[in-house]
Amino acid sequence: MTSVLGHLTGSDFPPQYKKWQISTCQQLFDAEVVTSVAEDKQSIARNITQQARSSKALFIWTDCDREGEHIGSEVRDEALKGKPGLEVRRAVFNNTERAHVLQAAQRPVPLDEKQVNAVKARIELDLRLGVIFTRFQTLTLQALGGELADTRVISYGSCQFPTLGFVVDRYFRVKNFVPEQFWSIKVMHRREDIDVTFLWRRHRLFDRMSAVILFERCIAARLAKVTKLQKRPTSKWRPLPLTTVELQKLGSRFLRMDSQQVMKIAEELYNKGWISYPRTETDQFDRGMNLRALVEKQTQDDAWGPHARELLNGAFKQPRGGRNNDQAHSPIHPVNYVAPTSLRGDDRRVYEFVVRRFLACCSDDAKGESTTVEIEYGSETFSASGLLVLQKNYLLVYPYEKWESSQQLPCFTVGEMFEPTEANITEGETSPPGYLTEPELISLMDANGIGTDATMAEHIAKIKEREYVMTQAGGGVGRGEAAGRGGRGGRRGDRGGAAGGGGGGVQHFIPTTLGVALIEGYDSIGLDTSLGKPFLRKEMEIKMKEICAGTKSRNDFVQETLEQYRHVFIRTQQQVELLKAVCGHVFCRLQVDD
Repeated sequence: MTSVLGHLTGSDFPPQYKKWQISTCQQLFDAEVVTSVAEDKQSIARNITQQARSSKALFIWTDCDREGEHIGSEVRDEALKGKPGLEVRRAVFNNTERAHVLQAAQRPVPLDEKQVNAVKARIELDLRLGVIFTRFQTLTLQALGGELADTRVISYGSCQFPTLGFVVDRYFRVKNFVPEQFWSIKVMHRREDIDVTFLWRRHRLFDRMSAVILFERCIAARLAKVTKLQKRPTSKWRPLPLTTVELQKLGSRFLRMDSQQVMKIAEELYNKGWISYPRTETDQFDRGMNLRALVEKQTQDDAWGPHARELLNGAFKQPRGGRNNDQAHSPIHPVNYVAPTSLRGDDRRVYEFVVRRFLACCSDDAKGESTTVEIEYGSETFSASGLLVLQKNYLLVYPYEKWESSQQLPCFTVGEMFEPTEANITEGETSPPGYLTEPELISLMDANGIGTDATMAEHIAKIKEREYVMTQAGGGVGRGEAAGRGGRGGRRGDRGGAAGGGGGGVQHFIPTTLGVALIEGYDSIGLDTSLGKPFLRKEMEIKMKEICAGTKSRNDFVQETLEQYRHVFIRTQQQVELLKAVCGHVFCRLQVDD
């Protein structure tokens, strides 16, 4: 038995292309790509070759995803150098629990060459496009002098730039936001020592005169009539089984950790046998999976053990099923119990989150009763709602979500008439969004096919490392002042308007001057699809899935994609003076703003 450390090989251009020159950039679309064992992996490769000479078969246990399949193929190629004709099989598994490993050992399969080819295509394209555009924009923009001359490398990546584009887009939505004034009607009635606030069905109007006219009709009517009274059971659904994307988003939101740190810890917990494989798109458990056995392992914990025991005593529910199944891995879940003294700090927090999420999935929905009262006041409709939580169920073990009873509504009767205690017209103004948070950024990347669940955290880390963006805690920039005006009851000075931003410690992304300059520069040169938009990369991800499905060849995918980017590069060369002018203008403008 032996091991590897990630990919064995690396790809590069021949020595004649080592020198950075704008004149040679376009040649790299067609230049030869040389793949060889990386310098720091030579000893690993030699070890595999030597081991193979005395072996009857090669059994590969790399991760069961596209990258793992490609690493497996690299191991196979080195082994076949030592012993041509060696039988090669791979294990299909998603955790290192003993029974699962034994089962995987009994059902080996051949390597999936389609997945291997998809990764080979991705590696070639990442090399060509990354080198071409990185060299071009570095040499072009450094020539502008000033701060840009001091920038060592202005790197390009087909996932980096759309990720940066999302941050810049939100930045300008905040920066260019123009508040609009609005007016609303608020009705309050006090009964049984309870202040009941009725919300206007129209919510708000942006025309003051219209709002005033409707408000005056309410005042003229004097009496409000109860038109609807509804009490009904309601539920807060337990969460879906945990995927990689959700783990990264919720790790940022609830644990206040960045996505890269969350994934690093999850990988370590997986390698130690505590949780299942943390890179998965699947949000549904297989019906044949023995989930109760996994619950039973958690009964010994002081914090969540009592809840686990309740599940085994009859409260267990089959988890909800989502819409995604990558046909390779189960959702992320605990495999074994870890004593509190065995894990520390952030490792413990991530493990606890995975366990609590799993137990919440196996619990019942939270149950409650909602009450809704609708009234007609003048010609307008208003409503008030109340919630009584009856059974918290999954919320008892999942403190990351809240669902609390509101103040109960007093008794109303359909058809009754009453004079509201207060009626006010309020005014406020709309608020800008907050700067982009990491959970929001991951959601945008996921929805637009930028990277995979396994690489999103890396792309986010890369734009921070390249100083295209910076992060800050909080980021609330919203504003929304409102004052009560006139009306029954005389409460002047009510507050209205929607609150903006805010985040309670969640990191917000703000582009640097360089980040803004790059996106604005490429947006300005009239490309059919700007490099800062997600469409080109999204199409690449779709086509890689087609290779995995066997409906597209590696060569066709590579050539189609290169032609798309060749067109972008030629257009960029033609408009290079405009690109330089816009980038230079951005630096001057933002420095003046600062």
